[in-house]
Amino acid sequence: MRDTVKEYDFMASGSDYQGASIILVGAPLDATVSFRPGTRFGPRAIREMSYCLEEYSPDLGHDLGEVSFYDAGDLVFPLGYLDACLATIETAAEKVLGDGKLPVFLGGEHLITLPLVKAAARYHPDLAVIQLDAHADLRDEYLGARLSHATVMRRVVEVVGPENVIQLGIRSAVREEVQYAGDNTLLFFHEVVSVLEDLLPSLRGRPVYVTIDIDIADPAYAPGVGTPEPGGIEARELLQAVYFLYELNVIGLDLVEVNPAYDHRGQTALLAAKVLREAILCLGYGRRGKIKIVNGRNRNRG
Repeated sequence: MRDTVKEYDFMASGSDYQGASIILVGAPLDATVSFRPGTRFGPRAIREMSYCLEEYSPDLGHDLGEVSFYDAGDLVFPLGYLDACLATIETAAEKVLGDGKLPVFLGGEHLITLPLVKAAARYHPDLAVIQLDAHADLRDEYLGARLSHATVMRRVVEVVGPENVIQLGIRSAVREEVQYAGDNTLLFFHEVVSVLEDLLPSLRGRPVYVTIDIDIADPAYAPGVGTPEPGGIEARELLQAVYFLYELNVIGLDLVEVNPAYDHRGQTALLAAKVLREAILCLGYGRRGKIKIVNGRNRNRG
């Protein structure tokens, strides 16, 4: 891809863009973070910590080397120009989708989801969006801005339409957001895996975009985030949620909000790297039909 910079590749990524079915792209946007900035360094941290892991997943019974994926590096942003940054992300997503590949973007702040969903919705009009997050992100504006990490899912609803956004694991919202969600999204406080189990039949076969904010995990497992929120899920439950990707027609995914400045032991980036490894395997093998995930557990048919 053009207009990207490569310092590190995610482990086991291939060198052939044309031959890859999954494309990783870093989107180091850090423009509207309101509490603790630093997410621009998230993509690099995730890639670095990936080398702490094995390429093989015992839970899935497969190896990253068996999946054709390419790490395109990080997008280059014109700092200080938010609209131009968002346009750069949207153009990159359009390129990947137009080439018939599955985009996986690494943030960066959560606002990157908006241009990614815009691009995906043009290719998939019946798009559903699944959000795994601590925060509802449904404010109409925040600090006078309509484009913010705190408003991103409100803007996403405006793109895909009411009741096409499923919000899981939420544990932080203001009254206005909860009221808006009542008429416009399917919002579930705290629950993740049990909801995915229930919704799976209605989602199977439908194009789905997935956005994962790493702060869905409790700060005990993911302290390195911009806006930590106590009371989250365990790392294992997050991985179990990722295994449902195999059952869904996922057409795009992002993983956002890793903040290395507050991740002194690297545990948040490490968790994100493992989530990404499992996601790549589920996305890659979901198209081949060689593994089967039931209730977050693996039943290997390969």
